Amino acid sequence: MAVQSRVAAVTGANKGIGLAIVRQLALQYPKSPLKSGPFLIYLTARSEERGAEAVKTLESDPQLKDAKVLVQDGGNTTIKFYALDISQTKSIQDFSAFLKKEHPDGLDMVINNAGIMFDGIAMQGFDANVVKVTLHTNYYGTLEATRDLLPLLREGGRMVNVSSMAGKLNKYSDEIRNAFIQAAKTDVPAVTALMEKFKAAVAEGKEKQAGFPSAAYAVSKAGETAFTKAIAMEEAKRNRGVLVNACCPGYVKTDMTKGGGAKTP
Repeated sequence: MAVQSRVAAVTGANKGIGLAIVRQLALQYPKSPLKSGPFLIYLTARSEERGAEAVKTLESDPQLKDAKVLVQDGGNTTIKFYALDISQTKSIQDFSAFLKKEHPDGLDMVINNAGIMFDGIAMQGFDANVVKVTLHTNYYGTLEATRDLLPLLREGGRMVNVSSMAGKLNKYSDEIRNAFIQAAKTDVPAVTALMEKFKAAVAEGKEKQAGFPSAAYAVSKAGETAFTKAIAMEEAKRNRGVLVNACCPGYVKTDMTKGGGAKTP
């Protein structure tokens, strides 16, 4: 196996923001202070067909070709596809085991972008099943991927969880808003307890009375932002120089928003 100087993994990267992240990593690496040799990016997605097609799209991208950043064009960067479904524990474990075996010296960066918005509908559209499915992927799946992949980062590595501006806390009661803020400062179980409280309230049709908005995607992203803060504090205590952050894109023109976003990836 050829040694790769830098290694990155991007989840949910066959289209939209995830694909744009892979593209920008490839474009910016040659001028990055991180550049120290070959750069391998794992583009992951649930569908092998769509993932492979995404890699082909990048390999034929005019800007990437003009910049000569990919190995096929004389550059340092290689993009490989790996099938990953963060809603499935075994899929996450298989990916983690693969990375650990292939890259025993560790990874440099992981970007957890994978997520769903049920049927691409508006943020407020939801019912009990939508809540269950959305939280299973966006909260629990991202949390599990974070827990499994974080130990694989080498010293000085970076993990970024792509959350959302939809996760802002301005639509919650003061009590729940303060609970989110405190949970993020406490630990992950405290954040998870809020997710379970939301699910229980929805099951009873009383989420608004409990102080939550009727919005599965928004609550899942509020939870993702909060648990990321909690894990960042945990990681800081290990003194490895690893940073864990959440970024919160706005309304972006992607398939998830049915092309309605004001910004492009």
